[in-house]
Amino acid sequence: MTRGRAYLIAGLVALLVIAAAALVFATGSPAAKPAAQQKTLVVLGAENEYANVLAQVGGRYVRAIGIMSNPSTDPHTYEASTTNAREVAQASLVVQNGLGYDSFMQKLEANAPSTRRIILTVASIVGAPPSTENPHLWYRPSTMPAVAQSVAKALSQLEPQHKSYFARRAAAFDRSLGPWRQALAKLRQDFHGAKVVVTEPVADYLLQAAGLDVATPWSFQAAVMNGQDPSPQDVSTVDSLISTRQAKVLVYNLQAVEPTTESLLAIAKAHQVPVVGVNETMPAGFDYQHWMLAETQALTAAIGQHKSEVHLK
Repeated sequence: MTRGRAYLIAGLVALLVIAAAALVFATGSPAAKPAAQQKTLVVLGAENEYANVLAQVGGRYVRAIGIMSNPSTDPHTYEASTTNAREVAQASLVVQNGLGYDSFMQKLEANAPSTRRIILTVASIVGAPPSTENPHLWYRPSTMPAVAQSVAKALSQLEPQHKSYFARRAAAFDRSLGPWRQALAKLRQDFHGAKVVVTEPVADYLLQAAGLDVATPWSFQAAVMNGQDPSPQDVSTVDSLISTRQAKVLVYNLQAVEPTTESLLAIAKAHQVPVVGVNETMPAGFDYQHWMLAETQALTAAIGQHKSEVHLK
């Protein structure tokens, strides 16, 4: 070997040593583990809004799946598929609503038993008893912060070495709800007591948190929610609230438009009452906090500016 070639090889070796040292300094390890090899937990939300919170709290250590995620499907008539069964079988952590809203989950979990899987039921987390009439718990402002904290604890059980990471992300999620809380407070301040007609109780918790008066009889809401015809007396009451313009806005479920809803929409249009469409599952292009903020902003525009909003922005 010539002296010049030996110098060249020695120089290349020195450069490699320097590069390796720099990598150790930057990463704290001889080489960063490739992303593809990083261990991730499969976590599952029975509804995509819960899957979104799982993803936000779990961050890079989870792969989140939402079962009910199609905004054009009525969740009350949802039927689980074989794909859903496989997803549940893979999941280390499941978040489901409870109160009979996603009862299909119990069968999926029973068919794929696991001693490692943790199941969180939101109704239990927030202390909603089985007699709770309105199952749409994610519209209650206090629900998702509590869910995020429970998710962080569950993930810490599964991956204790990342406990502080999950706790930080749960706290960050709670802070990110600030703009929604502010919008609710402003709506409550400006339009407290304003009458609202709803087709069913999808967004009732949000409306009540904003200080609005949900004037639709519960018997009407429950009938529509359960696919039944409301009584003629209830129909007459709701029609009158709209036609006399006592109601400042009509709120309806975009995922369950049936003849009763169509009739109310026609009456609202004839009497120039603004309408706002709400979703049971999170629409595409949103995370949970921006979805709730958009719903609240749409209500504010409807009551304050007489502006209808069907598709959220």
